[in-house]
Amino acid sequence: MNLQNIMTEKRNPSTMDIDQLSSLEIIQKINDEDQKVPMAIEAILPVIAKVVDDIVKGMKNGGRLIYIGAGTSGRLGILDASECPPTYGTSPEQVLAIIAGGDHAIQYAMEGAEDSLEGGEQDIVNANVGPNDVVVGIAASGRTPYTIAAMKKAKELGAVVAAVVCSPNSPMEQAADFAIVAEVGPEVVTGSTRMKAGTAQKLILNMLSTASMIQLGKVYSNLMVDVMASNEKLRERAKLIVAEAAGVDVKEAEEALKEFGSAKPAILSLVTGLKGKEVLDLLEKHDGHLRAAIKDSLKIS
Repeated sequence: MNLQNIMTEKRNPSTMDIDQLSSLEIIQKINDEDQKVPMAIEAILPVIAKVVDDIVKGMKNGGRLIYIGAGTSGRLGILDASECPPTYGTSPEQVLAIIAGGDHAIQYAMEGAEDSLEGGEQDIVNANVGPNDVVVGIAASGRTPYTIAAMKKAKELGAVVAAVVCSPNSPMEQAADFAIVAEVGPEVVTGSTRMKAGTAQKLILNMLSTASMIQLGKVYSNLMVDVMASNEKLRERAKLIVAEAAGVDVKEAEEALKEFGSAKPAILSLVTGLKGKEVLDLLEKHDGHLRAAIKDSLKIS
């Protein structure tokens, strides 16, 4: 691998003197560079949207969103996937993340794992990847052997394959059905891709999962109506969501939550006056889309 040809491995002319600066001047340089990240992503929003559409299509047919990567890239996939169940009430299997080297690599660097072609292929096989899945390979350089092998195996198995990379004209870009290339430029510290490249990857994964969940009906207005109230903070949030969406006080929201066990049916009952099985049947009719269920009920009444 020729590192000199990789965008994220080039030296940044704006930070050649960074080792001579004060702490404030250093972080000003970092902040200046970080501001380039959202602009780089703006240029590739149409490609991200196409991947979202395929994720939604696949999930409606029982498919999954699967992130795969090594090192920092793999950990970013885990971070995004692990937040989906509490935020959107998904099963842990619906949004998966796989990292080279397995669970041990989440906390400890296992740099050699990224070179394993066999490991990438086997992890995809072990995940039972199929035609309804969308597999997203993540790597700043776009050249990680483990991730390339995983993407190729996923494509063989019929999955839609996307790449999230920060260097153009990479093998991962060539292997993907959809290449999401965020050209954020050289890093503040040469080759430290946990910085701008990592930030870009995090923002893109946020978009992929969040937009998919919105399209699947897990958000009403801008409220997370499928929130899993699994701790005190989330229980309080669920009450406020129900109160806000239904236009009732917190006590009435709490009573509805006790009756239905979750925010979405509680809101539908409070807004429409429906009770019990009627609420659940109407949500099922509209595939969990609360707005459509409310419109349907009001039209009928």
